[in-house]
Amino acid sequence: MGRRMAPLMLDTVADLPKASRRCVFWELDAVAAQRAAEAGYPDFEKEVWISTVLLEWGPCGRLVYVDDQAAGFVAYAPPAYVPRQAAFATSPVSADAVLLTTGWIDPAFRGQGLARMLLQGAAKDLTQRGAKAVEAFGGTHLVPGGDGNDDCAHDTSEPCVLPVHLLESVGFTVVRPHHRYPRLRLELKSAISWREDVEAALERLLGSVRVPVLTGVAPG
Repeated sequence: MGRRMAPLMLDTVADLPKASRRCVFWELDAVAAQRAAEAGYPDFEKEVWISTVLLEWGPCGRLVYVDDQAAGFVAYAPPAYVPRQAAFATSPVSADAVLLTTGWIDPAFRGQGLARMLLQGAAKDLTQRGAKAVEAFGGTHLVPGGDGNDDCAHDTSEPCVLPVHLLESVGFTVVRPHHRYPRLRLELKSAISWREDVEAALERLLGSVRVPVLTGVAPG
């Protein structure tokens, strides 16, 4: 079984799940995201965003493949390229950190160590590019998901926000408290040294996001 990783770029964006290709929750502010949804071209806006970040900063994520089939991905970018982060009360993201926006592992490929492989690859990439940490906005109000796995949580109003308890389970710590959307941080050196015993927690983290086809509501 061959495994490989590739950067998230214009020639690999087509390998993202369809819903993820059309989700611009993080890439646009609420008004622009709603406009794109109503016009029916969020996937175009996604490609424009990826192209902009690629030209000015570099690849904004990683994909993992098993026998040439896309099995998961993780997305990240400097906060300046993520308009939606400004809507969170716990913004701004630290100057030395990159923002982890979302990620996913195909259920058919879970239990194979791909989550750790993917996130450690991302951590090495970011370290080489000068980042010291990765931060994320977590949700405290998320509930068990509907796929039979009580460890996977989501909130239908904010399906693109990662659950706080899952972020904490892999080493993130709260650096800016909030009753709904605290900001959490993980030093990249900790991510690079993740051991095999955190694999299940990493898979729950990347399995927790239910990405909708269209999003346009800002967090409250």
